[in-house]
Amino acid sequence: YQIAYTGISHARPGRTMYEKVAEVLQHEANAILDIPVDDSFESAIEVIHRQVHQKGGSLVASGMGRAGEIAQNRGTTCSSTGTPAVFLHPAEAQHGDLGVIQPDDVLLLISNSGKTREILELVDLALNLYEQLPIVVITSKPESRLGRVADVCIDTGDPQEVCLLGLSPTTSTTVMTVIGDALIVLMMGRIGFSNEEYAKRHHGGYLGTMSRKQAGM
Repeated sequence: YQIAYTGISHARPGRTMYEKVAEVLQHEANAILDIPVDDSFESAIEVIHRQVHQKGGSLVASGMGRAGEIAQNRGTTCSSTGTPAVFLHPAEAQHGDLGVIQPDDVLLLISNSGKTREILELVDLALNLYEQLPIVVITSKPESRLGRVADVCIDTGDPQEVCLLGLSPTTSTTVMTVIGDALIVLMMGRIGFSNEEYAKRHHGGYLGTMSRKQAGM
């Protein structure tokens, strides 16, 4: 069969399943390695640290669709590693949930295209509520309206999706997640997050047991 998308060689016949899997993994790995590493990471950490750890605000993460799932997941991981965070659904924000935002918070907005309608509307609503609210954006389109309005914009490198059609969020969500991981790890280092503090936030389960063991508790 033949398809228009040429990101990986889907049209090449005779490949084994092992070869197909390896090709997908290589595509994803290359996209991660192609993430631009620049001052935006340090700038994002500075803004988040100032708002959350100095002013006592929270990280308010938001995104729509698959990007929203990543925002929610990264937010919960931030909370568990010492940086209080909440997830704000951009559609629900228009029906009262916007009230979760406080003046010392920082928005973390994730949108691959940088033109997600609900996210752009959230920006307008949030800035109308608190005009000086800082915004950190993760997007593949820094030149988009969302990228331009951001105080800090982290570029994903605009990877081509590994999806057979080149459409479904696959590789783009991989790099968004990895960028989120990088921010989390950098912030843990910045605040000196310890095993003891981790254990306080994980009472049950395997992680709770391991954290207390590592902390000598």
